Amino acid sequence: MLEIVVQTENWERHVRVSAEELAGLVRRIGAEGDRFLVVQRIPDLPDVFAQVWHKTGGDYTVEYRDGAADRHFGATADGPEAASAALAGWARQEAGWDAGLVWSLLDMGPAREVPPLDLDEEERAELEERVREVLVGGYASRAKLAELAEDYLVSGDRRPVSREQAEALADRMWLERVAEQSAWQGETDPERLTRAFTALHEAGITARENFTCCRSCGQSEIGGEGGPDARGFVYFHTQCTDSAAVGHGLTLLYGGFDGSSETTTAIGHEVVAALAAVGLRSEWDQDPARAITVTPLDWRRRLVG
Repeated sequence: MLEIVVQTENWERHVRVSAEELAGLVRRIGAEGDRFLVVQRIPDLPDVFAQVWHKTGGDYTVEYRDGAADRHFGATADGPEAASAALAGWARQEAGWDAGLVWSLLDMGPAREVPPLDLDEEERAELEERVREVLVGGYASRAKLAELAEDYLVSGDRRPVSREQAEALADRMWLERVAEQSAWQGETDPERLTRAFTALHEAGITARENFTCCRSCGQSEIGGEGGPDARGFVYFHTQCTDSAAVGHGLTLLYGGFDGSSETTTAIGHEVVAALAAVGLRSEWDQDPARAITVTPLDWRRRLVG
């Protein structure tokens, strides 16, 4: 699999696709509302991306940016094979990946200047603390972090953080976290958790990470997530993620879709077994009315973007 995220004009998001799947997405684009796709590496880095645009019947316009607006290049490919080969090479960071096309530097205009934040120390600390909480949770993109930073201190008509300032703050803190995670070795607990959830999903239990904002929303929406053969569910919401990220363990909510305590208890046992199979410990007294807690838990979720 390529360590990339592909986002299409029609709002699809594909994480870690193969070169063949990437080529299929490139071949698909061209119709109205589905004419381009953007590729980012994992983890996403500011001003580092590649993209392709195509209208049915025309050539393929391929672009990549290498860290700044004055490092933005474009080329024309005569077919989807050449375009997808360039994107795959870029994704792998292969030496000479760009040799197959003729590239030119594109004029993206002057780099924007972002004024410093006009906040007192208390507000600045409060804002950065909240952004870091969500960042450490590991599920937010840079865009979501910027949205959070822009809106967090809004009060009435006062909007002390502009969109550009929010993006600059989010990018700075994102890069700090990327540097932190570069020292991590091996599989982390959140990655083990994802393996357990994947196994549960394959066994007919709808499993969702960081799902909705709270328990009330989760309970009302989880039924719409499962397929017709799903026997039950397990999930944790964003407040659970926040708690896990600061070292308080992770609360898992579960149940059976038939509403019976017997099915809920059976689902609980399957969840505990799946956690144990990947090396995670949990606390549960086998009461179907009580949540399962994954603890101890070292929450180091690698960023995607």
